[in-house]
Amino acid sequence: MLETTIAGSLPKPSWLAESEKLWPAWKLEGAALAAGKIDATILAVKKQEDAGIDIVSDGEQARIHFVHGFLANLDGIDFNRRQTIGIRADRYKAEVPTVTGPIHRKGSVHRAEASAARAHTRRKLKFTLPGPMTIVDTIADEHYRDRPTLAHAFAAALNEEAHELASLGVDVVQFDEPAFNVYMREVKDWGVAALERAAEGLTCTTAVHICYGYGIKANTDWKATLGEHWRQYEETFPALARSRIGQVSLECRNARVPIELIGLLKGKDVLVGCIDVASNVVETPEDVAQTIRAALPYVPPERLFPCTNCGMAPMAAEVAYAKLAALAAGAELARKAM
Repeated sequence: MLETTIAGSLPKPSWLAESEKLWPAWKLEGAALAAGKIDATILAVKKQEDAGIDIVSDGEQARIHFVHGFLANLDGIDFNRRQTIGIRADRYKAEVPTVTGPIHRKGSVHRAEASAARAHTRRKLKFTLPGPMTIVDTIADEHYRDRPTLAHAFAAALNEEAHELASLGVDVVQFDEPAFNVYMREVKDWGVAALERAAEGLTCTTAVHICYGYGIKANTDWKATLGEHWRQYEETFPALARSRIGQVSLECRNARVPIELIGLLKGKDVLVGCIDVASNVVETPEDVAQTIRAALPYVPPERLFPCTNCGMAPMAAEVAYAKLAALAAGAELARKAM
């Protein structure tokens, strides 16, 4: 009960990549880089165990970015044909590759790091993939020229990858959909359908992560414009409650999300964000327990999983792992009080 987990990414070691950057450059090349990615994955798993996290992740150590790390092994994408586009409704600009032909998975994308993580922990293992809508919003398209059609093409490739991950012993496959907090009408029109296509046929636990983004300036500036009450979840949660996705991961700590909105997810496991990834202040265990207590009137304890608000890739490593230790200690406080 109250099993802890993380949204996905963790800081990369300073010997592997640049520190405290969302799009860091690798510091290794060739075979050394491939080996370094695996070493970093194992290290991330062990550091989560040391922090007391119950459901661990690969920490996305082998990916330069949570979206583009998956795209690298797909046909139909030209990484040499880069364009600068506005993403998340033009919230910020990013240089992205271009879809130039039909999308197909060339082969396994994340087998190496998923296998390494599985081999080095007896705990439940979560693996994250970008959601179809978020991929569509993070790439230029000169082939399909229709966002729903492109989303379903990516969903088919994601589904193949997700089934392989499950066959390797991954317990939870999570699809990250920050775009679900931006394009609310499209979520209902085609976003949830594409998400369900990505998860089709999986027998492991399935999850979707919806948040207000990494703790970078573009996101914190945007959140400052959202007013006193952030009600985006109110528009998307009913559609997700009707979906076949098992878990929903969301942002709560230091967010202006009315906590009662999570009651709209009746029947789902809820991964309640108890750790603020936009602040370097390390939460106390009591802070974490307080967030859990606030959520319990709306989510049965057996369906509540204390989590981080979002990924922690741009954060200093010592801060990130201190926050994970606080997450585990706070969940233990909440358990003892029940």
